[in-house]
Amino acid sequence: MMKPKSIYFILLAVIAFVIYNAAYTVDETEQVVVTQFGKIIGDPKKDPGIHFKLPFIQNANYFNKNLLEWDGDPGQIPTLDKRFIWVDAWARWKIVDPVKFFQTVNNRFNAVGKLNDIIDPAVRNFITSNTLIEAVRKSNRELERAETDLEDYEKDFVESYAISVGRDMITQGILKQAQPKLAQFGIELVDVKIKRINYIEDVRKSVYSRMISERNQIAEKFRSEGKGEAQKILGEKERDLQRITSEAYKTAQEIKGKADAEATNIYASAYGRDPEFYSFVETLAIYSTVLDEKNSLVLSTDSEFLKYLKGYSN
Repeated sequence: MMKPKSIYFILLAVIAFVIYNAAYTVDETEQVVVTQFGKIIGDPKKDPGIHFKLPFIQNANYFNKNLLEWDGDPGQIPTLDKRFIWVDAWARWKIVDPVKFFQTVNNRFNAVGKLNDIIDPAVRNFITSNTLIEAVRKSNRELERAETDLEDYEKDFVESYAISVGRDMITQGILKQAQPKLAQFGIELVDVKIKRINYIEDVRKSVYSRMISERNQIAEKFRSEGKGEAQKILGEKERDLQRITSEAYKTAQEIKGKADAEATNIYASAYGRDPEFYSFVETLAIYSTVLDEKNSLVLSTDSEFLKYLKGYSN
């Protein structure tokens, strides 16, 4: 026969097991729908803490209450101006009505499938209804000078890149179109963004070639302007050099003229004081130039040129 103490421990274990199966906790990021044989019982439990249900008969179904991520698969979509691009979108969503969510999609895997079925067509619809530049740009901010430095087509360039819708309005349109369709599943679509836009491989090479061509035009314009500026600087240098040379030559000639005039005055003054001595000095200078070992000079004995030599010999 079983002892009373053993029966007591068994009863405690059974009670603990029943309480364990009857109690459940709800985290701050969770919400719970209680079901009994697949039928929902009571209101969903959204407040964090410990809650109770009938053990073994009722089940606690947990659903997230915080924001969840949806990351769509990149897809090829043509724009309104017939540009084929890859578009990669993402979204944030949350379960706001766990009862509807449980009754319709039941779990996150099925919910992601519904999000794919609803958001992807909305993205495709708005991309195909707008030009590529509308999906790329958010505002008509002033473009960088490096992008519009070619004066010939600068105006056309700026006008062709002006938008009237923009990416923000496109994503808001996707959100407004998709949200009502998701509300029936107890899902609230919080935000939709376009994560990445790129050309398809066939178009990308031609786009890169056009971009390289435009950059080469800009570079060539800079080179041309640089060469023109260099020629201008060289011209200014030559002009300044000629001006400096001319001014220096003028100054030198003026100094030389003043020196010649002063020398002439000195010579004239010296000649006026003693003409005979001046004639003697000048004649000796001529002798040193004319009479040397390489030159021969034949003159008459009564020549005026040899008068000082004749006087010296006497």
